[in-house]
Amino acid sequence: MSAPPDSLTLALWQSPYAPSTAQALTALDTAAAEASAQGASLLVCPEMSLTGYQIGAAAVATLAEPADGPLSQAVAAIAQRHRVAIVYGYPERHAEGKPYNAVQFIDASGQRLAHYRKTHLFGDVDRAQFSPGPQAPAVVAWRGWRLGLLICYDIEFPEPARMLALQGADAVLVPTANMIEFDEVQRVLLPARALENRLFVAYANACGPEGTTTYGGLSTVCGPMGAVLAQSGREAALMLGTLARDDLQASRRSSQLPQRRSDLLAPERPARAPHEKR
Repeated sequence: MSAPPDSLTLALWQSPYAPSTAQALTALDTAAAEASAQGASLLVCPEMSLTGYQIGAAAVATLAEPADGPLSQAVAAIAQRHRVAIVYGYPERHAEGKPYNAVQFIDASGQRLAHYRKTHLFGDVDRAQFSPGPQAPAVVAWRGWRLGLLICYDIEFPEPARMLALQGADAVLVPTANMIEFDEVQRVLLPARALENRLFVAYANACGPEGTTTYGGLSTVCGPMGAVLAQSGREAALMLGTLARDDLQASRRSSQLPQRRSDLLAPERPARAPHEKR
């Protein structure tokens, strides 16, 4: 068996939301071509990248489609054309309720490798438009790397990233639509998630206005010791980051994960949080 690759170069596509799915696909095609030309193997897009995010429940329901629907087929064609894998966000149809806020991982041959539905819904906007994902995140093996998918608000909780770390994830890929007033996510939480789990975190944010909301950009790649390896500004950008296996292996020599008291962390009856009502 051949040794896993020493590095993985990915591109984070920081973009404003397009007025239509057709325009979003055209912009994605341009970004994929540029990412491939610059040597990236994988392109990570923002949350709900092909439809817009805060577009209202009726629009989300109208645009929602199954995982193998027309948007998936269009992205697969782009991935094949430019020989680059793509992680993108879209609304997934739900037969029994509001759509899911979902992301999909399509490889450079056009194959769908992984799918994830956002589990932690943010505020009234998410709850009005989406159903919460019913399944915990899982790891997918790709080109010798073990990758996990989360969406936006998910990374702000310790547990989803820890679930992926305990499955052996090397990196967590996070399509997001973080607003400009919440820069503490990029400043504090992303480095913390990377450090406490000894893995890479790649956070691809939207930018610019959408209605009355402004997205903050600052797409970020963090190394497994919490260092910020790359970060964009506020404007539209295609940012590259390289994940080095040597850094991953070195960081894990001092990992706290093997010393976790899992017997205390999963009691039969969870302790009540101090702020919860009795």
